[in-house]
Amino acid sequence: MTDTARALGSVGRGALRLTVYLLWTLLLIPVQALAVALRWPLRHRLPVFYHRQCARLLGLDLVVRGQQAAGAAAGPVLFVSNHSSYLDITVLGALIPGSFIAKTEVAGWPFFGLLAKLQRTVFVERKARSEVGKQRDDIGARLDAGDSLILFPEGTSSDGNRTLPFKTALFAVAARRIGDRPLTVQPVSVTPTRLDGIPMGIAFRPFYAWYGDMDLAPHLWQVFQLGGMTVEIDFHPPVTIDDFSSRKALAEHCQRVISEGVARAVSGRPAPTAAAAATTPAPVAP
Repeated sequence: MTDTARALGSVGRGALRLTVYLLWTLLLIPVQALAVALRWPLRHRLPVFYHRQCARLLGLDLVVRGQQAAGAAAGPVLFVSNHSSYLDITVLGALIPGSFIAKTEVAGWPFFGLLAKLQRTVFVERKARSEVGKQRDDIGARLDAGDSLILFPEGTSSDGNRTLPFKTALFAVAARRIGDRPLTVQPVSVTPTRLDGIPMGIAFRPFYAWYGDMDLAPHLWQVFQLGGMTVEIDFHPPVTIDDFSSRKALAEHCQRVISEGVARAVSGRPAPTAAAAATTPAPVAP
């Protein structure tokens, strides 16, 4: 069997992975449900453990660059990431102890809607401008409680080869102050780069990316059959709203650094040096 044939999947491997995934998930659902209901600290840690095992099961090799803003000293963090697939949930969930911000439709999805609720996802109606204030308050309340959140500001998933324009409305929460400090915002780039060691390129990236009018079930079944995938995650230097003249400027900065991270990973260019990565954002206009 050629490398390409192996990469494109095995029905036996898919069936085994699917079986183990379902058993693993069904085993942990009642544990997480109890932890959420009783507000145990485990409710924050268990999803990370769950997603890490799912990443291993799916053959996702996570290559992490940069330093994640995390820990008690940093306080809650708003992580801002590009979005090309439901697999981003597993990738970021395996690294970040936090909850996602997702569109309200996800709450009604069979099975996956339940998983989202158990990870304490914040559901928002992105098309209703009248709801922006309430959504900002809901997100703010979670941040005030010390919960880190993960936002996909493109509003939909892309083909993985580029980053779509960011919607700035939900960046309003970045103006929130946690105690006497501005909220920490950290841009994150997520890019699938290899499939069984083969550079993915435009041809193979749709095996990871789920976008447009793709049906979920066939795509998910294909993922279970695939060989190992390398996914590169870049944690870019964290910023705050105080570094910028406006919410729009903050959103533009996040989009720029995330887009550059995706473009670098897609092209295979080397990662920037530590000195370059630490470059500060443009100063606030007087």
